[in-house]
Amino acid sequence: MIPAIPEIINKEKYGDFDLPREKLEYALNEAIKKIDFAIPTFTDKFPEHSSVNNVYEAVDNDAGWNTGFWTGILWHAYEMTGNEKYKEVALHHIPSFYERIDKKLGTDTHDMGFLYIPSCVAAYKLTGNELAKKSAIMAADHLITRYHEKGKFIQAWGKTGDPEDYRLIVDCLLNIPLLHWATEVTGDPKYREIALKHFDTTIEVCCREDASTYHTYFFDLETGAPKKGVTAQGASDDSAWARGQAWGIYGPLLTYIYEKNEKAMSVFKATASYYLNYLPKDYVAYWDLIFTDGDNEPRDSSSGAICVCGLLEGIKYMDENDPLRKIFVNATKRIMNSLIDNYLTKDIPESNGLLVRATYSKPGDTGVDEMNIWGDYFYMEAIHRMLDPDWKLYW
Repeated sequence: MIPAIPEIINKEKYGDFDLPREKLEYALNEAIKKIDFAIPTFTDKFPEHSSVNNVYEAVDNDAGWNTGFWTGILWHAYEMTGNEKYKEVALHHIPSFYERIDKKLGTDTHDMGFLYIPSCVAAYKLTGNELAKKSAIMAADHLITRYHEKGKFIQAWGKTGDPEDYRLIVDCLLNIPLLHWATEVTGDPKYREIALKHFDTTIEVCCREDASTYHTYFFDLETGAPKKGVTAQGASDDSAWARGQAWGIYGPLLTYIYEKNEKAMSVFKATASYYLNYLPKDYVAYWDLIFTDGDNEPRDSSSGAICVCGLLEGIKYMDENDPLRKIFVNATKRIMNSLIDNYLTKDIPESNGLLVRATYSKPGDTGVDEMNIWGDYFYMEAIHRMLDPDWKLYW
């Protein structure tokens, strides 16, 4: 459903706030120091999805959904500094992404957008690299094989058609831009058509009446009828998993930029307002929005970085007179200011990432109160957006 936009409970919390450009440049400089420190380890390898004691282990590009984020971080570093070494390492990664999709390594998943947009689509947009273009189109071709006409959705995980995994997850809103891009570069409308069907289904089933979101939603294998919304990484089936809500903020806008779909803009305003209503005093969410100040629970700094990127994108298209716009602008500054002040790794010499106090999966006891590589990526994207509002998206 398209939920009503919640009233912002505490407007004073998002009052005028100045985040000086000098502070953003400081944040970029600190990030570049850590990226330079990490490059020798992650030239032929990639960071694991989550750190252990705030250090990423090195892994091959043959599993998981996260390797594209490190390459994306390098593209941001290249664009913001002009230093060719970041481009060289990022391009060095492209053959591994081609091999991965060519050999179907770790591809029983919908996460082709997360893997191939920050890495290969970015490489093609920035350098015209043809292997990157080919790899990303192959990834889009693979992604549409997971589409089910019964239910009109792209299956998230597992063997295609498995009744135990016949479901979508809200995260996929950030994978379907790969399909819109594929239609743009190939001229074939099939990718866009599937992306729009999946988008409509996700909005219909994942958005609750109060503008919170389900993480995942199951469908009937025989009829395609929606069955139930549950969580995989949130506190409960009825709560709002913080990163899932952040995907629900940014994701609709990545359809809006291709389609100018007013439904997408309405959903963005609603999910963003809900998220802001449940932030603690320091503006960085706990791992589930059910928790607040005083709860002895881990944060998820990665959801804050994702939220900032979504808000910054949405602000571009909002009417200057929309009262929510000013609230959203101040929210981006306050969240980023807190990330810069309280969540950087600059005082952890051995750390090879950017943001501490992220949470991958509290129920799975994975990456809890650690660094998450997607959090680092979206933090870099947020810095880039703030320093250069005309930045052209990889998505």
